[in-house]
Amino acid sequence: MKIAVLNRVFASTGGGAERYSIALVEQLAARHEIHVFAQEIGHQWPHVRYHRVSLLFKRPRWLNQLWYACITWMRTRKGFDVVHSHENVWHGNLQTMHVKTVSHSLFGDRKGLALVWRRISTAFSARLIIYLLFEQVRMSVKDNRAVVAVSESLREEFLAEYPKSRKILHVITPGVNLPSNSISKSDAREILGMQKDGSLLLFIANDFARKGLNALLLALRDIPLDVRLMVVGNTDQVFRFRTQAETLGIHSRVHFLGLLEHIDLAYQAADVLVHPTLEDSFGMVVLEAMAHRLPVIVSDRKYCGASALLTNRVHALLLEDPENVSTLEKSILCILDSTKLSNRLRDNGFRLAQEHSWRAAAMAYEEIYSMVCVRHQT
Repeated sequence: MKIAVLNRVFASTGGGAERYSIALVEQLAARHEIHVFAQEIGHQWPHVRYHRVSLLFKRPRWLNQLWYACITWMRTRKGFDVVHSHENVWHGNLQTMHVKTVSHSLFGDRKGLALVWRRISTAFSARLIIYLLFEQVRMSVKDNRAVVAVSESLREEFLAEYPKSRKILHVITPGVNLPSNSISKSDAREILGMQKDGSLLLFIANDFARKGLNALLLALRDIPLDVRLMVVGNTDQVFRFRTQAETLGIHSRVHFLGLLEHIDLAYQAADVLVHPTLEDSFGMVVLEAMAHRLPVIVSDRKYCGASALLTNRVHALLLEDPENVSTLEKSILCILDSTKLSNRLRDNGFRLAQEHSWRAAAMAYEEIYSMVCVRHQT
């Protein structure tokens, strides 16, 4: 099949949606003709054709989203069997949903006057109108249209907002690539400039606040001095959290590494992944850490979609309240102090990761492609 993939940022240094899209493209490129339409391209793969979309309006973001939607519509409306969008645009016969619904975020928890006021304020916001209208069109039930949510919890949220979409809404969770080669923990730490002794926690995110770094820094304050933290990710919040670490007196134990071209090094250097997220449609770092045989501490399914796959103290330690600093501290110490628990989480987590391959995810998408495939007339 000839497939157009829409993703504004196509680079592994992006967030979970970008890495999800890239992993699928890498799997599908061996069997299909893949065309990627992106404004930022930081990826190269054999037999994939890349089409750069101009970036005229970086700000405001909604205007750029509208521009991207218009350009990709014009360039993909003919000649493709499937147009697969990971973006909030009005077109495309396969839509993958990576984040919570715009509709629920705007109106879901509001009632009475609060709801009336939100509807009025939305009516005067071009940004919100564009995002909401695009989402409504993406979820509309049409022939040769399918929608994929990246977790069961996200599917449930979309069904609550768009109940008519039940027959076109599927779930395909992210997969993981098992590491093909591994280096020793000490070598990985040396490459990253970390001390070789002591315990090393790992936190990965592009939105430090939403993924729970505040609670983790507070927990680290009361944890033994030989426990340090690697913070990996690209965000404009670095200054804020570096300042917080200095205020807490733990700045020498917190290492902000920014973006890593080879993120496997971080997993290989660490002892525990800590992911006290406040909101995650799935949380790909959880499976990635398990593939590297790391024990994981993560928020439960109320906050993190991946946790629907996990059993507490079998696959990971699940946090009922990721903002409870005391519980988070005890969870970290529990893993560091118990070899038996740590090994159990490593072994069971690795087995779970083995069951969720990107190859399987790609095969699930191919089934949906077959359902929606329509040769556009040229």
